[in-house]
Amino acid sequence: MARIAGVNIPTNKRVEISLTYIHGIGRTKATEICDKCGIASARRVQDLTEDEVIRVREAISADYRVEGDVRRDVAMNIKRLMDLGCYRGLRHRKGLPVRGQRSHTNARTRKGKARPIAGKKKA
Repeated sequence: MARIAGVNIPTNKRVEISLTYIHGIGRTKATEICDKCGIASARRVQDLTEDEVIRVREAISADYRVEGDVRRDVAMNIKRLMDLGCYRGLRHRKGLPVRGQRSHTNARTRKGKARPIAGKKKA
């Protein structure tokens, strides 16, 4: 199992797909990395030589922000919105959908499990 940017990437998948297991790298960036390192996107991770894995690791560390850095940036952006007290920040603080979705009947993923209201009768 190859370890890149602190993440164990799956060995039986294609290189292009397995790189997307790293937080901050999607399909486009994974393709760019493969092209930059001269690795065919159809090759599997288990077929890579140690030298190629090192090249990929160095390319990612030199040119891309991944894992902890990306997570920290996202958390800081959300914290900034909450500190400002803007609409999006208030929605984050209350645990409600931020991007204008309906929240009267849906939004269970954001709001959590439905809690019954005492004394409410079914009509």
